[in-house]
Amino acid sequence: MWKFPGGLSEPGEDIGDTAVREVFEETGIKSEFRSLLSIRQQHTHPGAFGKSDMYIICRLKPYSFTVNFCQHECLKCEWMDLSDLVKTKNTTPITSRVARLLLYGYREGFDKIDLTMEELPAVYTGLFYKLYHKKLPDNYKTMTGMD
Repeated sequence: MWKFPGGLSEPGEDIGDTAVREVFEETGIKSEFRSLLSIRQQHTHPGAFGKSDMYIICRLKPYSFTVNFCQHECLKCEWMDLSDLVKTKNTTPITSRVARLLLYGYREGFDKIDLTMEELPAVYTGLFYKLYHKKLPDNYKTMTGMD
């Protein structure tokens, strides 16, 4: 079955950093986090150590293109055209759906599918958090009242 690279976060590791690290470990491709695309929530997942599982799918921008995959984690690894991936039957349901989502974003604009990330100050002095959401127009970022 074809699937996208993935894996578990390290303690304290941000979502985007996990995606970039896992893609590199499995494929040898260097990339940068661009957005969050979707979240899968599943209960009684056999590999989730008795916990509910959340699988977060990110969109990355590649900076290298030569595949040098980990033979311990993958049987095969290759770049595929989204149009071909959408048509293939030999894929997981989540891969098929995300391929369609990506094709839609590629054709119609990623602003239609992306949840972007913004780092904001926490209420605790010196701390920050990451907020993922659809892009907010600039005039709404600075809005002070009902204009």
